[in-house]
Amino acid sequence: MTRLADATSPYLLQHKDNPVDWWPWSPEAFAEAARRDVPVLISVGYAACHWCHVMAHESFEDEAVARLLNDNFVSIKVDREERPDVDAVYMTATQAMTGQGGWPMTVFAAPDGTPFFCGTYFPKAHFVQLLQSVTTAWTERRADVLGQGAAVVEAIGGAQAIGGSSSPLTADLLDAAADQLAREYDETNGGFGGAPKFPPQMNLLFLLRHHQRTGSARDLEIVRHTCEAMARGGIYDQLAGGFARYSVDGHWTVPHFEKMLYDNAQLLRVYTQLWRLTGDELAGRVAAETAAFLLDDLGTPAGGLASALDADTEGVEGATYAWTPGQLVDALGPDDGAWAADLFGVTEAGSFEHGTSVLRLARDIDDADQELRERWRRVRARLRAARDRRPQPARDDKIVAAWNGLAVTALVEYATLTADPVATAAAVGIAEVLADRHIVDGRLRRVSRDGQVGEPSGVLEDHGAVAEAFCAVHQLTGQGRWLQLAGELLDTALARFGTGQGGFYDTADDAEQLISRPADPTDNATPSGLSALCAALVTYTALTGRSRYREAAETALGTLAPIIARHARFTGYAAAAGEALLSGPYEIAVVTDAPAGDPLLAVAHRHAPPGAVVVAGRPDQPGVPLLADRPLRDGQSTAYVCRGFVCDRPVTDPEDLLSQLRPVSG
Repeated sequence: MTRLADATSPYLLQHKDNPVDWWPWSPEAFAEAARRDVPVLISVGYAACHWCHVMAHESFEDEAVARLLNDNFVSIKVDREERPDVDAVYMTATQAMTGQGGWPMTVFAAPDGTPFFCGTYFPKAHFVQLLQSVTTAWTERRADVLGQGAAVVEAIGGAQAIGGSSSPLTADLLDAAADQLAREYDETNGGFGGAPKFPPQMNLLFLLRHHQRTGSARDLEIVRHTCEAMARGGIYDQLAGGFARYSVDGHWTVPHFEKMLYDNAQLLRVYTQLWRLTGDELAGRVAAETAAFLLDDLGTPAGGLASALDADTEGVEGATYAWTPGQLVDALGPDDGAWAADLFGVTEAGSFEHGTSVLRLARDIDDADQELRERWRRVRARLRAARDRRPQPARDDKIVAAWNGLAVTALVEYATLTADPVATAAAVGIAEVLADRHIVDGRLRRVSRDGQVGEPSGVLEDHGAVAEAFCAVHQLTGQGRWLQLAGELLDTALARFGTGQGGFYDTADDAEQLISRPADPTDNATPSGLSALCAALVTYTALTGRSRYREAAETALGTLAPIIARHARFTGYAAAAGEALLSGPYEIAVVTDAPAGDPLLAVAHRHAPPGAVVVAGRPDQPGVPLLADRPLRDGQSTAYVCRGFVCDRPVTDPEDLLSQLRPVSG
């Protein structure tokens, strides 16, 4: 069928030639179900999802299954990454009905969208039985079916209810959150929890900021150990850089091979900050390699960064990445092949499937002597070349606004510390794509592909992550345009997404009305919309001095205080924003004729307290509030440091600036 042929979603395009008569999510699809008086199948997934592919091959490509669907249902295919609002509503229903969730998500609903039966992956035989049972129930027991749907909608409303209480995010509360993370920390393998184990990037960023404020050696050791364990594990691509979505085991050895933009953007930020604070060579190397992965493997011809690399290659998970000892010898010869097998933990028994192994760094290479490191680089380059000749995983090349925003912020932080011109240009270029393509008639759109913007509206996480990115580019370039754009996005978020009680919904008040209005305040794979928005509000306040934005952030973060107290692992980005508030955040202006190489600016970037903003340039540049009315002193570069709207004396000596940047406990 052809209804999906013009989709911007690669996931929908994967299904355009199915015998199932798919509809995209649209009012017309539900109207067709009402006209035919049949239920709706809502199938939700994403392009890099392994089990979505399995169910597609088993069921949606099967002619007999397609006939059952086409005769008895209107079938709607949804990309969860393109429509996170739809995904959130029906995931809540699925969890309420089954106690668990995941993708593919399979939802049966009435023509008004009310779900009455939910599940995830179904093998073909079970799916056929389910289709027959739902058809019978819809025909013969309609009242029971609709009654069950009404109960599910009521449960969704309760699950997504927003409380109105708010209490300050105090130092004691954030200290307790750090202590809770320390108690839940995996002392042996790093990270938190068991299998499957996910990179805890937002918790690590929070702990780094908490360490800066308190001097906690425990915080720093948790971050350092976790970062080293991940970087030496199979979850990290030892040849090309970049992290996989998660480890199927508890010790980072065998990944689920999909590589997501949002994971790598946030991990670039963590490794960059760890390197900044410690000078750790492994952290610096992994930051550089992750930045290169983002640009080399996810960069798109039309600008912006693609969403993901698939877990599968030609239907086989991990086929591109796994090795046997014999394959290493074939690629490298006997001496280097045996050496690589020892270095990367490749054995005859294998760590993965069918006697293959996922490469991991079984020996410490970053502290090795120069000769060994050179050999490692040569071997790695030759293995990468050999791997590049294998079939490669597919790429989901849609541009998601929020995830590109996360990448811009991370690339700016990396570029300011390294003066890397490639990262600098990339950060600005991606921001220009977001500004010029994704903002349409003053409103933010969530996705684009091949240079064409999609229809879905930006949700709260898009507004927060892109506004924070624009604030970062403002600091990188000293150009007022980016600060103005950030302010416009924040004004839209405050006007359109607020609950009236200090919190925020995930969708705008003029967005498509679903069966409920989602509002999830917890951080998951990405920052929640609320915490992303708060981080941007805090930064924007520091750059502009406009206190109403800070007040909005304080109130919204205060609604999370009870969740932070009980569930620190799911509020890491909000806690990191709270640390920025406790810190001040610092506002650092370096007035200089030549920012590149200025020693004051180097000190500011290297030693900035948590959440600090840093702007450099000539005095009184248009649209740059931090440089207003701040002259050079005696013709020399001059640093102005303020915190909480109170300013220190201007300084021209880097040592004097360093003394002003020592964090003061909140």
